[in-house]
Amino acid sequence: MMTEELETIEQVEEIEEMPSLNHSIICADIAEQIYANKLVKALPELTLDIGSGITPDISVYERDKIKADFWKDITRYSEMPVLAIEVISQSQNIQDLLEKAELLVKNGVKSVWTVEPYTRTVFVMDSKNKQIFNNQEVESEGIKVDFRQIFAAN
Repeated sequence: MMTEELETIEQVEEIEEMPSLNHSIICADIAEQIYANKLVKALPELTLDIGSGITPDISVYERDKIKADFWKDITRYSEMPVLAIEVISQSQNIQDLLEKAELLVKNGVKSVWTVEPYTRTVFVMDSKNKQIFNNQEVESEGIKVDFRQIFAAN
């Protein structure tokens, strides 16, 4: 990705307002469904070592490949997740988050879901495809979330 695009995405992340209540609830509900899969671990707000740091709302890793080290912490993690999830807040622009998704995929994230709660839409991007799902179950890399349940609860 071009340096200008990376800088724009980083600037957007720096000036974003804090996530809203709806944003937090949706992230928690998504993580709750992911936690049912004992093979993976969903990590909120983990900064990935891309550019000066990019932080998806949720990064999903194979459980056996991620462990805490209480002797030494890491502020920018270099291993890319199998799935990154972004939930659009009222203060965010969908185009900016779709560009962030593209950057994540180009840097080794296998799949990125961008969740737009107002229309109950999930944009799924990987290195081969771009798909749009509306209020239904979405699956990538063996990880499933039923967005009918997410949006029905909110």
